[in-house]
Amino acid sequence: MKLLGKVPGTYACRARGINEEKTMKRTMTGVLFVLLLLLTAACGGSDNETPTPTKTPDAGGQIETLPTPTPPDAAPPADNQQPATNAQSEPTATTAPAAVEPTADESEIATVNASLLNIRSGPSTNDEIVTTAEEGQQFELLGRSDDGQWVQLGQDGNAVGWASAEFVTVGSGSTGGTTAGNSDNSGGNSGSSSGGATTSTEAPQQQAGGNCTAPAATMQSPDFGAQAFLWWKQEVADRDLGLMEDGGFNWVKQTFAWETIEGAGKGQFNWARADWVVNHACTHNLRLLARLSTDPDLASFWAGAPPANIDNFADYAFAVASRYNCQPGSMGCIHAFQVWNEPNLAREWGNQRPNPAQYATMLQKTYAAIKRGNPNAIVISAGMAPTGSNDNNAMPDDVFYEQLYQAMGSSNGYFDMLGVHGAGFAAPPELDPAEAASNQQYGGYRFFAFRHVEDIRAIMVRYGDEAKRVVLLEFGWTFDPVNPAYKWHGADAGIDQVVQADYLKRAYVYAAANWQPWIGLMSLLTMPNIDWLEDGNPEDEEQYWWAIMDTGYPDLKFRAAYIVLCDYFNRARGQFCPYDPARQ
Repeated sequence: MKLLGKVPGTYACRARGINEEKTMKRTMTGVLFVLLLLLTAACGGSDNETPTPTKTPDAGGQIETLPTPTPPDAAPPADNQQPATNAQSEPTATTAPAAVEPTADESEIATVNASLLNIRSGPSTNDEIVTTAEEGQQFELLGRSDDGQWVQLGQDGNAVGWASAEFVTVGSGSTGGTTAGNSDNSGGNSGSSSGGATTSTEAPQQQAGGNCTAPAATMQSPDFGAQAFLWWKQEVADRDLGLMEDGGFNWVKQTFAWETIEGAGKGQFNWARADWVVNHACTHNLRLLARLSTDPDLASFWAGAPPANIDNFADYAFAVASRYNCQPGSMGCIHAFQVWNEPNLAREWGNQRPNPAQYATMLQKTYAAIKRGNPNAIVISAGMAPTGSNDNNAMPDDVFYEQLYQAMGSSNGYFDMLGVHGAGFAAPPELDPAEAASNQQYGGYRFFAFRHVEDIRAIMVRYGDEAKRVVLLEFGWTFDPVNPAYKWHGADAGIDQVVQADYLKRAYVYAAANWQPWIGLMSLLTMPNIDWLEDGNPEDEEQYWWAIMDTGYPDLKFRAAYIVLCDYFNRARGQFCPYDPARQ
């Protein structure tokens, strides 16, 4: 998250008075500092410093209302809330069986009997998905693999692709005009096509199973999630996914950077790391929210920047959504997608003035592409950066949302849930945004309050969108004592680890009491990133001070925020946090 203030491209970094209320109730402070001491003793490992690692080279849902949790009467854990499993599965194939020449009679017709069926370029789950077909669609049966587990489907004598024989019913007759949709990989966009089957630069992992294939995801109100860094160091990522599962989180948010998957050129995909992330998230019973975007600081990228790259971006979104569409034969399950990030900043929009109408076009095309790949996926609009600037560099979030709604007319066909960012800055979570605007101690703008989310909700209601929900894609509090752009609302505002922990919990409590049923997932900042240790000093990395755990591997370095939230989330399930020092 890049934060902007009144001065374009910077934060309002002037010194601000320490809010007396930010020092918190000292009773809780004392208790949590004792907790931190216990954690240090229990989890610190050896007294030696953790060695600095070497950086790895770059290579609508439904909603359930969640009551405010109360302590359980007994310790036995309740069943975890997990995505329901899909009883069907496609034959697993790590290598493709040899295809045989077509032997079927021309009158044989294959009718799809699964709700959504992946059709691939060859008779193996290692082959690319070229299109999908819905239940009841019919094809000519052109042939079978020699092991009988795959059938080759066609239209008008032309091959379309291969599908698992388990999910088609073969009979005699004609197709009767009921055939599949487009068989290219374009995601339904005009003026852009991937040209059919795509190539993969690295072999994908084995097809997912079990909890990796699931029906449409549900969200509690509010639901519990966090940003994580799962891409490059698998041993650290697996540890952190386990900590999120143990901590009572239901969702993990991970960036699926376009350039790391389709960086070599149009249709040239490298799925290896994405496959690993998707499969390991489901192994740890976490639903996955994928942020689809690029690094705005890329020096060069074949697809360019928005708005010129919109059609190619929608094609990419289709490729990801169809590969991980939670259906028989898929490589796993991505339950929700975030479309781009902070388009109200010029740096995220091709260094051009932010343009809500252009972003509406991106949303519309990408929504159609994702839904074609996975009709059950939840599509979420991007969250906006908090800023008071309205110029060629940035646009305030409320202004951007207002103009976005004007450009859409209706949000149907653009997103299922509205993405919002909700950092709390120097204010406690319950503070009225009017107080943040009138009191320079808090920053002097309404967006400096966590409850600024309510301002964005009011825009939704004004445009008739009250039936849709809000997803907090980023929120949290930093206790940064180092970086000038952040320390004024971190350490200088009296926020430390203990206050951060308390504010995060109180944010969830406030949302449960005041924002139901329209609040969905609240994805906090953040699990730690081991790369912050790259130069041996993580403290100069501003994200380090937002994290709910300290950076380190293999030692566990808990902060108060993780333990407090672990206790809160687990008690909502009738369980106890397994890392609570008092229960060791």
